Amino acid sequence: MEFQMREPILVVGLGGAGCRLATRIKEELGCHSLLISHDPKDLNHESPKILINTNPILNPSAYLIRGVSFGARSSIEERLKPYATIIIMANLAGKSGAALAPVVSQISKEASKNVISFGIMPFKFEKDKIFFSGVSLKRLKANSDCTVIIDNDALLNSNPDLTPDSCNVITNAALMHVISTLKDSSLPSKTNILSTSKDVSDVETSLRDSIKMLYEDTSPDSVKSALLYVIGGNKVPIGTLNSMVSTMSGIFSNDSTRVSVSVTNGEMSKVVLLTSIDGETRFDKYDPLGIVPKENMLDWDELDASVKIDLELEQIE
Repeated sequence: MEFQMREPILVVGLGGAGCRLATRIKEELGCHSLLISHDPKDLNHESPKILINTNPILNPSAYLIRGVSFGARSSIEERLKPYATIIIMANLAGKSGAALAPVVSQISKEASKNVISFGIMPFKFEKDKIFFSGVSLKRLKANSDCTVIIDNDALLNSNPDLTPDSCNVITNAALMHVISTLKDSSLPSKTNILSTSKDVSDVETSLRDSIKMLYEDTSPDSVKSALLYVIGGNKVPIGTLNSMVSTMSGIFSNDSTRVSVSVTNGEMSKVVLLTSIDGETRFDKYDPLGIVPKENMLDWDELDASVKIDLELEQIE
Protein backbone atom coordinates (compact mmCIF):
# COMPACT_ATOMS: atom_id res chain seq x y z
CA MET A 1 0.00 0.00 0.00
CA GLU A 2 1.19 3.50 -0.85
CA PHE A 3 0.42 6.67 1.06
CA GLN A 4 -0.68 9.51 -1.18
CA MET A 5 -1.38 13.11 -0.26
CA ARG A 6 -4.87 14.55 -0.64
CA GLU A 7 -5.55 18.25 -0.57
CA PRO A 8 -6.28 20.38 1.38
CA ILE A 9 -3.27 19.76 3.63
CA LEU A 10 -2.58 20.88 7.19
CA VAL A 11 0.83 20.46 8.81
CA VAL A 12 0.68 20.33 12.62
CA GLY A 13 3.84 21.16 14.58
CA LEU A 14 4.09 19.81 18.12
CA GLY A 15 6.68 21.18 20.53
CA GLY A 16 9.70 23.36 19.75
CA ALA A 17 11.35 21.41 16.92
CA GLY A 18 7.98 20.33 15.52
CA CYS A 19 6.76 23.95 15.33
CA ARG A 20 9.94 25.15 13.62
CA LEU A 21 9.78 22.36 11.03
CA ALA A 22 6.05 22.86 10.45
CA THR A 23 6.68 26.52 9.65
CA ARG A 24 9.27 25.53 7.02
CA ILE A 25 7.07 22.79 5.58
CA LYS A 26 4.17 25.23 5.26
CA GLU A 27 6.31 27.36 2.95
CA GLU A 28 7.69 24.35 1.07
CA LEU A 29 4.32 22.74 0.30
CA GLY A 30 2.25 25.90 0.14
CA CYS A 31 -0.21 24.54 2.69
CA HIS A 32 -1.62 25.68 6.03
CA SER A 33 -0.09 25.01 9.44
CA LEU A 34 -1.14 24.70 13.08
CA LEU A 35 1.30 24.98 15.99
CA ILE A 36 0.60 23.37 19.38
CA SER A 37 2.79 23.52 22.48
CA HIS A 38 2.75 24.18 26.21
CA ASP A 39 5.62 26.69 25.84
CA PRO A 40 4.64 30.12 24.45
CA LYS A 41 8.17 30.52 23.00
CA ASP A 42 7.48 27.61 20.62
CA LEU A 43 4.50 29.51 19.21
CA ASN A 44 6.41 32.62 18.19
CA HIS A 45 5.49 32.23 14.50
CA GLU A 46 2.93 33.76 12.16
CA SER A 47 0.64 30.72 12.11
CA PRO A 48 -2.56 29.61 13.83
CA LYS A 49 -1.62 28.21 17.24
CA ILE A 50 -2.98 26.52 20.33
CA LEU A 51 -1.31 27.00 23.70
CA ILE A 52 -1.64 24.13 26.16
CA ASN A 53 -1.75 26.28 29.28
CA THR A 54 -0.15 24.45 32.23
CA ASN A 55 0.08 27.53 34.49
CA PRO A 56 0.91 27.90 37.33
CA ILE A 57 3.19 24.84 36.97
CA LEU A 58 6.59 26.12 35.82
CA ASN A 59 8.10 22.76 34.79
CA PRO A 60 5.19 20.46 33.92
CA SER A 61 5.69 16.79 33.25
CA ALA A 62 4.81 15.31 29.87
CA TYR A 63 1.91 13.51 31.55
CA LEU A 64 0.52 16.81 32.85
CA ILE A 65 0.88 18.48 29.44
CA ARG A 66 -1.09 15.62 27.92
CA GLY A 67 -3.74 15.81 30.62
CA VAL A 68 -4.24 19.56 30.12
CA SER A 69 -4.39 19.06 26.33
CA PHE A 70 -7.63 17.08 26.73
CA GLY A 71 -9.29 20.40 27.53
CA ALA A 72 -8.21 21.72 24.13
CA ARG A 73 -9.56 18.70 22.25
CA SER A 74 -12.56 20.54 20.79
CA SER A 75 -10.32 23.38 19.57
CA ILE A 76 -7.97 20.91 17.89
CA GLU A 77 -10.89 19.06 16.27
CA GLU A 78 -12.27 22.32 14.91
CA ARG A 79 -8.90 23.31 13.39
CA LEU A 80 -8.45 19.91 11.70
CA LYS A 81 -11.98 19.68 10.29
CA PRO A 82 -11.50 21.45 6.89
CA TYR A 83 -8.49 19.34 5.83
CA ALA A 84 -8.14 15.96 4.11
CA THR A 85 -4.48 15.25 4.94
CA ILE A 86 -2.84 15.94 8.29
CA ILE A 87 0.97 16.01 8.48
CA ILE A 88 2.14 15.68 12.09
CA MET A 89 5.63 16.90 12.98
CA ALA A 90 6.54 15.72 16.50
CA ASN A 91 9.80 15.95 18.36
CA LEU A 92 9.40 12.88 20.58
CA ALA A 93 12.55 13.88 22.45
CA GLY A 94 10.71 16.92 23.82
CA LYS A 95 7.98 16.96 26.44
CA SER A 96 5.36 18.73 24.32
CA GLY A 97 5.99 16.63 21.22
CA ALA A 98 5.91 13.29 23.04
CA ALA A 99 2.89 14.30 25.13
CA LEU A 100 0.79 15.69 22.28
CA ALA A 101 1.62 13.35 19.37
CA PRO A 102 -0.72 10.54 20.52
CA VAL A 103 -3.49 13.05 21.28
CA VAL A 104 -3.41 14.88 17.93
CA SER A 105 -2.93 11.69 15.90
CA GLN A 106 -5.85 10.02 17.70
CA ILE A 107 -8.12 13.01 17.00
CA SER A 108 -7.05 12.91 13.32
CA LYS A 109 -7.70 9.19 13.03
CA GLU A 110 -11.13 9.43 14.66
CA ALA A 111 -11.99 12.20 12.16
CA SER A 112 -11.04 9.82 9.28
CA LYS A 113 -8.22 12.04 8.08
CA ASN A 114 -5.34 10.95 5.88
CA VAL A 115 -2.51 11.01 8.47
CA ILE A 116 1.24 11.02 7.86
CA SER A 117 3.46 11.53 10.89
CA PHE A 118 7.14 12.33 11.37
CA GLY A 119 8.65 11.39 14.73
CA ILE A 120 12.08 12.60 15.84
CA MET A 121 13.59 10.23 18.41
CA PRO A 122 15.87 11.23 21.32
CA PHE A 123 19.58 10.55 21.64
CA LYS A 124 20.45 7.44 23.62
CA PHE A 125 22.17 9.49 26.32
CA GLU A 126 18.84 11.23 27.01
CA LYS A 127 17.85 8.25 29.14
CA ASP A 128 15.02 10.02 30.94
CA LYS A 129 13.24 10.49 27.59
CA ILE A 130 13.65 7.02 26.09
CA PHE A 131 10.65 5.26 27.66
CA PHE A 132 8.09 8.01 27.12
CA SER A 133 9.22 8.58 23.53
CA GLY A 134 8.92 4.86 22.79
CA VAL A 135 5.35 4.68 24.10
CA SER A 136 4.40 7.86 22.22
CA LEU A 137 5.87 6.49 18.99
CA LYS A 138 3.90 3.28 19.36
CA ARG A 139 0.64 5.21 19.65
CA LEU A 140 1.63 7.63 16.87
CA LYS A 141 2.25 4.69 14.51
CA ALA A 142 -1.07 3.08 15.43
CA ASN A 143 -2.96 6.29 14.60
CA SER A 144 -1.13 7.12 11.36
CA ASP A 145 -1.49 5.77 7.84
CA CYS A 146 2.24 6.37 7.35
CA THR A 147 4.98 7.12 9.89
CA VAL A 148 8.52 8.29 9.16
CA ILE A 149 11.03 7.91 12.01
CA ILE A 150 14.03 10.21 12.23
CA ASP A 151 16.71 8.87 14.57
CA ASN A 152 19.40 11.44 15.27
CA ASP A 153 21.06 8.98 17.64
CA ALA A 154 21.79 6.53 14.80
CA LEU A 155 23.55 9.28 12.86
CA LEU A 156 25.56 10.22 15.95
CA ASN A 157 26.54 6.58 16.55
CA SER A 158 27.73 6.28 12.95
CA ASN A 159 29.60 9.59 13.16
CA PRO A 160 30.81 10.08 16.76
CA ASP A 161 32.69 13.24 15.76
CA LEU A 162 29.39 15.07 15.16
CA THR A 163 27.77 17.24 17.79
CA PRO A 164 24.05 16.81 18.65
CA ASP A 165 23.32 20.13 16.95
CA SER A 166 25.10 18.94 13.78
CA CYS A 167 23.00 15.77 13.79
CA ASN A 168 19.83 17.84 14.04
CA VAL A 169 20.88 20.02 11.09
CA ILE A 170 21.72 17.03 8.88
CA THR A 171 18.61 14.99 9.62
CA ASN A 172 16.31 18.04 9.39
CA ALA A 173 17.72 18.82 5.94
CA ALA A 174 17.10 15.20 4.87
CA LEU A 175 13.60 15.37 6.28
CA MET A 176 12.82 18.57 4.37
CA HIS A 177 14.05 16.98 1.15
CA VAL A 178 11.67 14.02 1.54
CA ILE A 179 8.76 16.30 2.42
CA SER A 180 9.43 18.52 -0.60
CA THR A 181 8.69 15.54 -2.87
CA LEU A 182 5.45 14.46 -1.17
CA LYS A 183 3.15 16.19 -3.65
CA ASP A 184 4.85 14.51 -6.60
CA SER A 185 5.42 11.01 -5.21
CA SER A 186 3.97 8.44 -2.83
CA LEU A 187 5.46 6.83 0.27
CA PRO A 188 5.11 3.27 1.53
CA SER A 189 2.39 3.06 4.17
CA LYS A 190 3.05 2.10 7.79
CA THR A 191 6.57 2.53 9.22
CA ASN A 192 9.53 4.10 7.43
CA ILE A 193 13.01 4.97 8.68
CA LEU A 194 14.92 7.97 7.34
CA SER A 195 18.70 7.57 7.01
CA THR A 196 21.36 9.86 5.60
CA SER A 197 24.99 10.88 6.06
CA LYS A 198 27.07 13.88 6.87
CA ASP A 199 28.53 15.88 3.99
CA VAL A 200 30.96 13.63 2.12
CA SER A 201 32.85 13.69 -1.17
CA ASP A 202 30.75 11.25 -3.24
CA VAL A 203 27.34 9.57 -3.30
CA GLU A 204 28.68 6.03 -2.86
CA THR A 205 30.27 7.00 0.46
CA SER A 206 27.04 8.76 1.42
CA LEU A 207 25.06 5.61 0.60
CA ARG A 208 27.41 3.49 2.71
CA ASP A 209 26.97 5.82 5.68
CA SER A 210 23.20 5.89 5.20
CA ILE A 211 23.08 2.08 5.28
CA LYS A 212 25.24 2.10 8.41
CA MET A 213 22.75 4.46 10.03
CA LEU A 214 19.87 2.17 9.01
CA TYR A 215 21.63 -0.81 10.60
CA GLU A 216 21.58 1.04 13.92
CA ASP A 217 17.77 0.90 13.91
CA THR A 218 16.73 -2.38 12.32
CA SER A 219 17.95 -5.49 10.51
CA PRO A 220 17.96 -5.70 6.69
CA ASP A 221 15.58 -8.68 6.92
CA SER A 222 12.76 -6.37 8.00
CA VAL A 223 13.14 -3.96 5.07
CA LYS A 224 10.34 -4.29 2.52
CA SER A 225 11.26 -1.43 0.20
CA ALA A 226 13.93 1.21 -0.12
CA LEU A 227 13.86 4.57 -1.87
CA LEU A 228 17.13 6.35 -2.59
CA TYR A 229 16.86 10.10 -2.94
CA VAL A 230 20.07 11.04 -4.75
CA ILE A 231 20.51 14.78 -4.28
CA GLY A 232 22.66 16.17 -7.05
CA GLY A 233 22.10 12.93 -8.91
CA ASN A 234 21.93 14.80 -12.22
CA LYS A 235 25.75 15.05 -11.99
CA VAL A 236 26.28 11.36 -11.08
CA PRO A 237 27.19 8.86 -13.84
CA ILE A 238 24.45 6.39 -14.79
CA GLY A 239 26.81 3.50 -14.06
CA THR A 240 27.25 4.73 -10.48
CA LEU A 241 23.49 4.96 -9.97
CA ASN A 242 23.03 1.41 -11.30
CA SER A 243 25.79 0.21 -9.00
CA MET A 244 24.10 1.82 -5.99
CA VAL A 245 20.78 0.12 -6.75
CA SER A 246 22.56 -3.23 -7.17
CA THR A 247 24.36 -2.73 -3.86
CA MET A 248 21.09 -2.00 -2.06
CA SER A 249 19.32 -4.97 -3.66
CA GLY A 250 22.15 -7.30 -2.64
CA ILE A 251 21.92 -6.28 1.01
CA PHE A 252 18.37 -7.47 1.52
CA SER A 253 17.75 -11.21 1.81
CA ASN A 254 14.17 -10.94 0.51
CA ASP A 255 14.13 -11.00 -3.28
CA SER A 256 10.79 -9.17 -3.29
CA THR A 257 12.28 -6.09 -1.60
CA ARG A 258 11.81 -3.16 -3.98
CA VAL A 259 14.63 -0.66 -4.48
CA SER A 260 13.99 2.54 -6.43
CA VAL A 261 15.83 5.79 -7.07
CA SER A 262 14.68 9.41 -7.14
CA VAL A 263 17.23 11.75 -8.74
CA THR A 264 17.07 15.47 -7.97
CA ASN A 265 19.19 18.46 -8.84
CA GLY A 266 21.63 19.88 -6.32
CA GLU A 267 24.96 21.61 -5.93
CA MET A 268 26.48 18.69 -4.01
CA SER A 269 25.84 14.95 -4.17
CA LYS A 270 24.27 13.18 -1.22
CA VAL A 271 21.98 10.22 -0.49
CA VAL A 272 18.85 10.22 1.65
CA LEU A 273 17.57 6.68 2.24
CA LEU A 274 13.92 6.00 3.11
CA THR A 275 13.22 2.37 3.98
CA SER A 276 9.85 0.75 4.65
CA ILE A 277 9.97 -1.60 7.65
CA ASP A 278 7.82 -4.60 8.51
CA GLY A 279 9.22 -5.98 11.74
CA GLU A 280 10.96 -4.98 14.92
CA THR A 281 13.11 -1.89 15.29
CA ARG A 282 15.17 -0.80 18.25
CA PHE A 283 12.44 1.69 19.14
CA ASP A 284 10.17 -1.21 20.12
CA LYS A 285 12.59 -1.93 22.97
CA TYR A 286 12.27 1.60 24.35
CA ASP A 287 9.06 0.40 26.02
CA PRO A 288 9.78 -2.84 27.97
CA LEU A 289 6.08 -3.73 27.80
CA GLY A 290 5.94 -3.12 24.07
CA ILE A 291 5.95 -6.86 23.38
CA VAL A 292 2.50 -7.17 24.96
CA PRO A 293 -0.16 -7.21 22.17
CA LYS A 294 -2.58 -4.28 22.21
CA GLU A 295 -5.58 -6.58 22.63
CA ASN A 296 -4.07 -7.84 25.91
CA MET A 297 -3.74 -4.35 27.40
CA LEU A 298 -6.55 -3.25 29.69
CA ASP A 299 -5.84 0.48 29.36
CA TRP A 300 -4.71 0.89 25.75
CA ASP A 301 -7.71 3.03 24.76
CA GLU A 302 -6.97 5.56 27.50
CA LEU A 303 -3.83 7.69 27.18
CA ASP A 304 -1.55 7.93 30.22
CA ALA A 305 -1.95 11.42 31.62
CA SER A 306 -1.97 13.51 34.78
CA VAL A 307 -4.85 15.84 35.51
CA LYS A 308 -4.31 19.20 37.18
CA ILE A 309 -6.79 19.49 40.05
CA ASP A 310 -6.77 22.38 42.49
CA LEU A 311 -8.05 21.17 45.83
CA GLU A 312 -8.45 23.44 48.81
CA LEU A 313 -7.64 21.14 51.70
CA GLU A 314 -7.14 22.29 55.24
CA GLN A 315 -3.90 21.30 56.81
CA ILE A 316 -4.38 18.56 59.38
CA GLU A 317 -1.92 18.71 62.28
